[in-house]
Amino acid sequence: MTSYRQPGLVLTDHRFSVPLDHADPEGERIEVYGREAVASDQAGADLPWLVYLEGGPGFGARRFVGRQAWLGRAVQEFRVLLLDQRGTGHSTPANRQTLPLRGGPSRQADYLAHFRADSIVKDCELIRKRLTGGAPWTVLGQSFGGFCATHYLSAAPEGLAAVLITGGLPSLHHTADDVYRAAFPRMRRKSEAHYARYPQDVERARRIAAHLVERPVALPHGGPLTAAAFQSLGTLLGGGEGTHQLHLLLEDAFVPTAEGPALSDGFLETVRSLLSYAGHPLYAVLHEAIYAQGQGPTAWAADRVRAEFPAFDAEKALAGDGPLLLTGETVHPWHFDTDPALRPLRETAHLLAERADWAPLYDPARLAANEVPVAAAVYHDDLYVDTAHSLETARAVRGLRTWVTDEFEHDGVRAGGPRVLDRLLALARGEH
Repeated sequence: MTSYRQPGLVLTDHRFSVPLDHADPEGERIEVYGREAVASDQAGADLPWLVYLEGGPGFGARRFVGRQAWLGRAVQEFRVLLLDQRGTGHSTPANRQTLPLRGGPSRQADYLAHFRADSIVKDCELIRKRLTGGAPWTVLGQSFGGFCATHYLSAAPEGLAAVLITGGLPSLHHTADDVYRAAFPRMRRKSEAHYARYPQDVERARRIAAHLVERPVALPHGGPLTAAAFQSLGTLLGGGEGTHQLHLLLEDAFVPTAEGPALSDGFLETVRSLLSYAGHPLYAVLHEAIYAQGQGPTAWAADRVRAEFPAFDAEKALAGDGPLLLTGETVHPWHFDTDPALRPLRETAHLLAERADWAPLYDPARLAANEVPVAAAVYHDDLYVDTAHSLETARAVRGLRTWVTDEFEHDGVRAGGPRVLDRLLALARGEH
């Protein structure tokens, strides 16, 4: 272990060896990384632990500098473990560069089948016992981290002192198709709300899409920017400042050139940074698998369901005079053609999309008998997680207390930081 300091904190690097397949504890092992954070003035104190599970899938835990955001509130009373879930961050990597070491696409798909919430929670249980001496800990789950926390309540509630969830109460039974049938109307509302705030962006977005329909351009990483890929910038609308960021991006899209107006290098570089999966390929490869509940293959649910909503077809929208609708958090087969970081994983992703043997992730009977204090922030009209589905789950988990708010978007725990964590702790403790 290596320890070092940042303003107000002592940080310690931890690396844990865990089984790839927890059903075969003597088999292959991988490494999971966690960064411990404790207040400088409490570094030697006997504090309870809080483990943070990042959203995703496919993202390592957020990298803070000092006591930023919610972490400053957490270290007032906890020793915090910022966990890089398997395959992410400093944990054993899983990407286009490393996965060929497993073999061909079939072997890669079998390997990645061990990277869902069930395996992540089993990792957490092994790590908890090593760090806490067996004492239960508090889990803070953001977005997909909340999906993991809900599985934790189903699979190993004895390891939990409390569960705090932000924007991440999953449906217990809806299929991936159901998730996206609820999502596309929500994406439409978010698009319309953006254009109501910035009406000048209606024409700007249409002009960019028309340009791309006529002649797709190459992004700086070499992949093409298509109209459908441009529409996926709607993922910004799930964050508190996203509508403003999108507006600022659109207003400087074009520059004059000798051949006529062209999308500027600066615009294309920003778009590349927003759309590339190079830093989080598991998000694309495993995204629909997080909804798989033993109900057959997901079979590219978002792509199939999108066809049921023709208003999202860019060329049809451009043939009329209405606004171009934007999308968010949907993964399509074409991502594995347009993104150089995903192209080598195309066949692996198809095999995972056709996989039919996913185990159920939640135990409704056990959740109905839950005794762990649970509090969840549910964001009104959350772009990424359906509010109605979340509230349905909240009613199914015994003792779960919700804070439903439209003060924040999906990134409330980052934007609201200490206030959001404070509210969840108070709810879990019965202080509100």
